[in-house]
Amino acid sequence: MSSEKDTLEHREKVIGIAKLIMGQLVESVMKHDESKIQEPELSIFDEYTPKLKNTTYGSDEYKAYLKEMAKALEHHYQANRHHPEHFENGIRGMNLVDLVEMFCDWWAASMRHNDGDIRRSIEINQDRFGYSDDLKAVLMNTVSLFNM
Repeated sequence: MSSEKDTLEHREKVIGIAKLIMGQLVESVMKHDESKIQEPELSIFDEYTPKLKNTTYGSDEYKAYLKEMAKALEHHYQANRHHPEHFENGIRGMNLVDLVEMFCDWWAASMRHNDGDIRRSIEINQDRFGYSDDLKAVLMNTVSLFNM
């Protein structure tokens, strides 16, 4: 077999695997946060989403609101695997698709806050979820990829 043929076959396999991952990601994000539009989450998120918008992510005020939202958040985390809280071992229980959706969720959530900053969120979440400097670097590099 020629190296050219071998390379073309390898490339087709890579494309096939990437399509599997992309397909799963599309399927997952098309259902993103559906639990928020039904009870017990809907009424609590209706009340707190405007309040959270005016807080700084990670602040004491933000954390106090999260405590008040405990019932909705517990349900939300159990229903949505893009949250580290969904897993007994946190981020280490996630797969690559979960991780990409989580990153997209964090970035979009940072845009909801008046002073939101995805880079700051990544820093805060490293302490919150205990992920490695390597994963933090990958997340930061991804933000940089889009010149943000």
